[in-house]
Amino acid sequence: MQPQTISESQKFSPFFLFFLVQSMQIGTGLLGFQKFVAIYAGYDGWQSVLFAGLTMNIIMWFVFKQLEMVNGDLCDIHWTVFGKPIGNLFNIFIALYYVWYALTVLRNYIEIVQVWMFPDLSTFWFAISYLVLCVYIIYGGFRTIVGISFFSFILPFYIIFVQGFTLPFSDFHHFLPVFDHSINDVVNAAQQMSLANSGFETLLIYYPFLKNPKKAKKYGQISLLFTTLMYLFTTLITFAYFAQTELKREIWPTLTAYKIVKLPVVERFEYIGIANWCLTILPSSCITLWCAGRLLKRTTKIKMKYGVLLYGALILLGCIAIKTRAEIDILNALTNDFGFFMGYIYIPLLFVLLWLAIKIKSKKKA
Repeated sequence: MQPQTISESQKFSPFFLFFLVQSMQIGTGLLGFQKFVAIYAGYDGWQSVLFAGLTMNIIMWFVFKQLEMVNGDLCDIHWTVFGKPIGNLFNIFIALYYVWYALTVLRNYIEIVQVWMFPDLSTFWFAISYLVLCVYIIYGGFRTIVGISFFSFILPFYIIFVQGFTLPFSDFHHFLPVFDHSINDVVNAAQQMSLANSGFETLLIYYPFLKNPKKAKKYGQISLLFTTLMYLFTTLITFAYFAQTELKREIWPTLTAYKIVKLPVVERFEYIGIANWCLTILPSSCITLWCAGRLLKRTTKIKMKYGVLLYGALILLGCIAIKTRAEIDILNALTNDFGFFMGYIYIPLLFVLLWLAIKIKSKKKA
């Protein structure tokens, strides 16, 4: 298959793939995943974090392998496997999945701001302001998004270590007895991390923008490993600080832990954490919105700028329509299920179908 003609000025160094993957995985999910892991596997949930991280690295291998086989992106994979008419339907479906993902991230963040900081904050005005910023960044090109991803990782990184303030009040006896849950419990808990771990598969869309894709493999795998270690660190700190009965009542245990931080110049450190998190989630919104617009452009020839505006409007409508905590829980549960399906079912299945399609076509040519 003929590779896409993308100028060198639009491509980015393989090293920055590390930050793109991080930007997609470190979002609002990091603030509350511990609760759901503990519900299914108790305080053996740290094993689920490691298991989920390992499987992500395997899925990343499937992603890279498929992209190398077609020397293109997800559209090329769909067209090779299903043909153009059906392949285009799959392209639109994946585009809508990314729109849904962006909606989930933004609506969760708005709720956090409303609960912790400004109860009377208008969902509409915050959402439209945030989306205008995302569209502005996207119009700057994909390299601009890469730059935002880099700074969104570097600048608020210190927030992770702030959790260390809870150590003097932690009780590591909470982890005993170890290995007290079945393998089935551990696997079910790992499934609950699908929302927190998903997003790295956006590589399927922006892969052609890599300058040297072969060198990018190690950065993608290292990034996933780093994410796993970050989630593991957060899990251990949270489990040591909260008793199980307390943790199951928390919605955002990471933010609750921030409340213990007392500095001479800052009384409510969680406000700083929430403000920093706006920068943390910004690139994931930009990447998913860009991917949705890119898929629409490749499928229908609608210009990217119009596709981004269309999908941005859908996200805005979604933010307005979803009002209660119960509705947000449903949104999160569906996104978690979509992420699980995308990572553990669709990508491996697509790999098998692609391998068979290429095998059959090569035999016909012979």
